[in-house]
Amino acid sequence: MTQLQLILLGVVLAPGVVFALFSILWLLGWDAPERALTRITAVVYSAATTAVAWMAFSMHMAGVESVAVPLGDWFTVHDYHFPLVLLGDRLSLPFLALTVILVGLIGQFSATYLHRDPGFARFYILLHLFAFGALLIFSAGSFDLIIGGWEMVGITSVLLISFFHYRLGPVDGAMHVFTIYRACDIGLITAAFAMHHYAHTSSFAGGMPHLSDSDATVIGLLLLFSAAGKSAQVPFSGWLPRAMEGPTPSSAIFYGAISVHAGAYLLLRAQPILLESPIASGAVILIGLMTAVHGTIVGRTCADAKTSLAYAALAQVGVVFMEIGFGWTWVPIMHILGHAMVRTLQFLRAPSMLHDYHQVHAAAGGHLEKTGKHLESMFPQTMQLWIYRLAMDRGHLDTILERGFVAPLLALSRLLAKLDRMGLGAAEPAEKPAVLLRGVKEEGAIDG
Repeated sequence: MTQLQLILLGVVLAPGVVFALFSILWLLGWDAPERALTRITAVVYSAATTAVAWMAFSMHMAGVESVAVPLGDWFTVHDYHFPLVLLGDRLSLPFLALTVILVGLIGQFSATYLHRDPGFARFYILLHLFAFGALLIFSAGSFDLIIGGWEMVGITSVLLISFFHYRLGPVDGAMHVFTIYRACDIGLITAAFAMHHYAHTSSFAGGMPHLSDSDATVIGLLLLFSAAGKSAQVPFSGWLPRAMEGPTPSSAIFYGAISVHAGAYLLLRAQPILLESPIASGAVILIGLMTAVHGTIVGRTCADAKTSLAYAALAQVGVVFMEIGFGWTWVPIMHILGHAMVRTLQFLRAPSMLHDYHQVHAAAGGHLEKTGKHLESMFPQTMQLWIYRLAMDRGHLDTILERGFVAPLLALSRLLAKLDRMGLGAAEPAEKPAVLLRGVKEEGAIDG
């Protein structure tokens, strides 16, 4: 391997190695000191930041546009190949740099924020898993490999939302988010399958395979479905308020900086496919426009700082989706980088935001004018009241998702679990059926 290939491989694998090491020691009963966790985290992401900067500089000086690291195939079945290839190019490098910088920053901030919290070590273990998943998404050279990082980011998001699991709210919110994630992940998985069917490969390390207009439309809409779910775009925005149950540092890096932009990155990576399909490009623009309007309206009625910031981030990501749909590349990239930095800072300062507001209000002599009146003046009074009521209920999206996605999927999962236990009971020896049937009846009574 060349030096650049080794650097890219090391940057991506480093958080995964640290996660595996911390996890094994934690399972063996190691009571990790807080100082050791934070110092190792600082060293890993400082080194990763330096490595990404050196890689970008070396590629620029050598005139190299991309670096691919082929690692063979994970498995092969007939004509199907699951390629393991990492790709560092002008699209992935900014996102790699953003990830390692912000994860290192969150690691240092959390050392104080979660000091002496019983879940301190658990938080840092999940933080490293998240970083590994995010780096895998941004450096993957195939849609198959993106799925791996996509699932890691999703599961860490759910586990961090339920971080304070001794309360019902975080656990309920995590289950809600998990259900939406799993439903929307079908789009990415099906799109990868469709790529293999239409183009006989899902790899784009050597350039995106050419597709016909109809094939590009199918794959583009599937990717949009998955990206909208991950980035909480309309109509999947209802899960976002529930995600605020997690710690503030995880909210900052997930819903202010990295995870919320993963869907936008997926569309940027698939932009050659979108450009071949006016229908898919138009759908991206429409979804982004609806989300930008929705996030702006609802954010003005939120009563707490974190949820207000989350909807503000939602509106900006909607604008990014529109930029991608128009076929722009560097505009959405710069938009994402700037927005991620600003929103992370705002989330981290959210606990003190109200105190700052009171200070500014007092300094202005108690006459701090409200913002947004120019927007309200655009509509008649009757429509203002209607929009306000709609915004207070957050566009009914949470209710729609609860009844249309979450409840049916949870009911299906309970049914399948019962059928599985009944099948297990039929396979057990004859002397134990009464015990198994009693367990099924008791669980059915609880579920009912």
